[in-house]
Amino acid sequence: MRVLLTGSSGWLGRFLAPRLRDAGHVVTGLDVAPGVDTDVIGTVADRALVERVFAERGIEAVIHSGALHKPDIVRYPRQAFIDVNVAGTLNLLEAAVAAKASRFIFTSTTSLMISTAIREGHGDAAVWIDESLAPLEPRNIYGVTKLAAEQLCRLIHAEHGLPVLILRTGRFFPEDDDTHDSLSGENMKANELLHRRLTVEDAAEAHIVALDRAPDLGFGTFILSASTPFAPGDVAELKADAPAVIARYFPDVAALYATRGWTLQHSIDRVYDAGHAERVLGFRCRTGFAEMLAALRQGGDLPVAHDAAYTSPKESPAQ
Repeated sequence: MRVLLTGSSGWLGRFLAPRLRDAGHVVTGLDVAPGVDTDVIGTVADRALVERVFAERGIEAVIHSGALHKPDIVRYPRQAFIDVNVAGTLNLLEAAVAAKASRFIFTSTTSLMISTAIREGHGDAAVWIDESLAPLEPRNIYGVTKLAAEQLCRLIHAEHGLPVLILRTGRFFPEDDDTHDSLSGENMKANELLHRRLTVEDAAEAHIVALDRAPDLGFGTFILSASTPFAPGDVAELKADAPAVIARYFPDVAALYATRGWTLQHSIDRVYDAGHAERVLGFRCRTGFAEMLAALRQGGDLPVAHDAAYTSPKESPAQ
């Protein structure tokens, strides 16, 4: 298929574009920043540009992974988030309908499911998060605009029948967390594989599966995160004493962590359940916490990319 990939210069795009080509697709990359997989420089907020790309490239399917993200909140006004994340998504959806595209994959985020209460850890138990969580009360402009874009996806599917799958991805960024610095980046990423992270390689593969499955499924929303070892019955103890719960599932975790000088988090406030993606979409992450511990046992490379110096290409001084 002739696939339009937005965000082609970004972290996900650099893994997803080659994977799409390996699967036999012809990829047109669209991004505001140049990159090896970017063919068109521009913003999805430019409706005329979007329509021109569809016409000139004969676009048959869309993977819309381009967006302003949570770290961009300190760099861009709210209006920019609305222009890119909401209006830009509408531009792509309507262009896809006009071009009679066969499918549309929207890269969303689990962040839109996290209210201020969840973020601040209210309550005496971890929150078990699956696609049934409601009401959704995003805590910032990033979450608000991604939720609005999801609703546009739902509306366009309902009105025009365009097959649309929404992938709410957990964390897969390579840089350090911009709000927490109590642990090293690699330590934190390892911990997060228990309940809120996936590798960028798994994120890319999920999009390939979604692209294939969209016409059969029609519409769907899926949380993407490494499969958690935990069960809903663990939520109270996870909040009070997470290391004790983790040790029941992984008895040698303390010894393995000691080899790196790592620390398990004392409390876990949320758990993403990716079971719906496995049951319905047919996708399960290949890498999780067990694979992280296996790498520690073997003394090999860690399975999660970490780059404390990573900067989004759009923020590069060359732009």
